[in-house]
Amino acid sequence: MASVEECRAALAKLVAQFDEIDEQDRARHVVERTVSCRIPDLAVTFYGRLHHNGLDPFLEEPPTDGRSADVRLTIGSDDLVSMVNGELDLARALLGGKVKIDASFGDLLRLRRLI
Repeated sequence: MASVEECRAALAKLVAQFDEIDEQDRARHVVERTVSCRIPDLAVTFYGRLHHNGLDPFLEEPPTDGRSADVRLTIGSDDLVSMVNGELDLARALLGGKVKIDASFGDLLRLRRLI
């Protein structure tokens, strides 16, 4: 099982990878959304925000507005680290039940184009 710090580092790497996406692709496919990443084996949830300029760093504090995230990801700690490092394919992880994404159909289509 990966540690909370390893998951925090993986999410920071994800933010950096997201910044590398072509600006035109982000402008075309990104809609501002709040994002949560729940890691059940560590009993921790990280929160971030996706927008045209990129992906904000993930924090452990929930948004102050009290709303639930628009896009909710649930993933095990080891799977998160593996996915961010390119060792686990998101589509296979979804089909295999290792990752659960709770979002609108439109958000899922947009995310698929960016990941």
